[in-house]
Amino acid sequence: MPRPHHRLVSTCVGTVTAGLLATGAALAAPDDGPPADSDTAFGAYLDYGPAGVARIPYLSRWLGGREIRVGHTYLPGDSWAGIEGRVPFLEDWAQWRRAKDDRMFVLNVPMQSRNEGRVPDWQVAQLIRAGAQGEYDRHFRRLAERLVELGVPDTVIVLGWEMNGTTYTHRCGPDPEHWKAYWKRVVNTMRSVPGQRFKFDFTPNRGTDAIPWTACYPGDDVVDVIGMDSYDQGPGRTFDDHVSQPYGLQQHVDFAKAHGKRISYPEWGLFRNGDNPEYVRRMLRWIDEHHPLYHTITDYCPHGVWQCKQNPRSAKAFRDALTEQGPVVVPTPVVPTPVVPTPVVPTPVVPTPVVPSPVVPTPQIPTPEAPSPSLPSPSLPSPSLPTPDAPRPDAPAPATTPTPTPAPTTAAPEPRPDPQPTRPSQPPKPQPKPEPKPQPQQPVNSKQWCLPLDFGDWFSKLMGRQSVCITFGGWGGDSGFWPF
Repeated sequence: MPRPHHRLVSTCVGTVTAGLLATGAALAAPDDGPPADSDTAFGAYLDYGPAGVARIPYLSRWLGGREIRVGHTYLPGDSWAGIEGRVPFLEDWAQWRRAKDDRMFVLNVPMQSRNEGRVPDWQVAQLIRAGAQGEYDRHFRRLAERLVELGVPDTVIVLGWEMNGTTYTHRCGPDPEHWKAYWKRVVNTMRSVPGQRFKFDFTPNRGTDAIPWTACYPGDDVVDVIGMDSYDQGPGRTFDDHVSQPYGLQQHVDFAKAHGKRISYPEWGLFRNGDNPEYVRRMLRWIDEHHPLYHTITDYCPHGVWQCKQNPRSAKAFRDALTEQGPVVVPTPVVPTPVVPTPVVPTPVVPTPVVPSPVVPTPQIPTPEAPSPSLPSPSLPSPSLPTPDAPRPDAPAPATTPTPTPAPTTAAPEPRPDPQPTRPSQPPKPQPKPEPKPQPQQPVNSKQWCLPLDFGDWFSKLMGRQSVCITFGGWGGDSGFWPF
């Protein structure tokens, strides 16, 4: 056994050597320059389902037209059906990915059901061993087949993310060796599906957390990208602390470079320190310097800068750094509902004059069409049958003969109409008929017989009515000879 002071010296020498190597790596990294494939794709997690797809163009507009090339979502880990991809929103993301060849679809895939069920460590260890023995292979084979069928065989699979923490049931800490064996089974199972071109992203939390993430690394043959989730929280109070701490940002870059892998930042954003524009500026500067394959900010409160108005200074720093076309005047929406903007269905589309009341105007059936004068009362005027047809009282007096002629044999003169016109508006009053003057009755069995002489109206008016009377003598009532 070596002496204690020898162990101390060895430890010091080892520490100094490691520090020099780390310092040299940190200083040499910026000078190496980006790899040939250094085009970093940018995106944001906006929502897991169709709303996340719909918000992408609005985030692009907020950034002055900067292209959003990464679509990022998560499969639900509450059941194996969700892990198998039997969720309808995958179709929306697949359609968005297929629209352009340079787009990238990033999908976080849990490794256990009840993934956020606070399962105890001893039970997690049992689940890890079951997975390492192939008990869950069929679920991941179905997921791979589903993604190939949807036309996204090149999906970036962020498998079992943040495995060095304590949050998820797919954590590595309870049994790291079997966990790495389980990871290999999942990757090999999904790669066995024809047509797949998946990239598998190994993404721990920044820092040590429950276990150093390097203890969970499953091997270069089953890892394509080495990612890191980095929020503005401990360990470390400043961004410099985030860089230099054990298993921090710098060690992440160095580890990936040593293994020949691209890096990524699937999740990053604000958290424990509130609105921190300095963190946003430094993180974006770090990304520009180290050229990850992609990065996606987690954009909802409290982490976000576009959909979260409680971080206005950080939102300005983010937009100033990523805007391509200068200042943007588009306001920052909290949850941009412009997926169905109000101008799509404007009120003028159905104006009120479309069905105006004058379409059936009242003049179409006017009351003057059947006026009351159409049946005028003068059509049957009462004056058409005047009553003054009675003879006037100026008829000539009878003959002065003592014995008048019999009334039945006398021809009465024709009455003349009244020359006075009558008004049509009111019928004339009937004239009273004059009572005829009494004429002497011809005595019965008289000895005198009179015959009236008729010479016409004109002569009768001039001379009066004349009669010729004959008296018979010797006849009488006593003789008995009166033939009439």
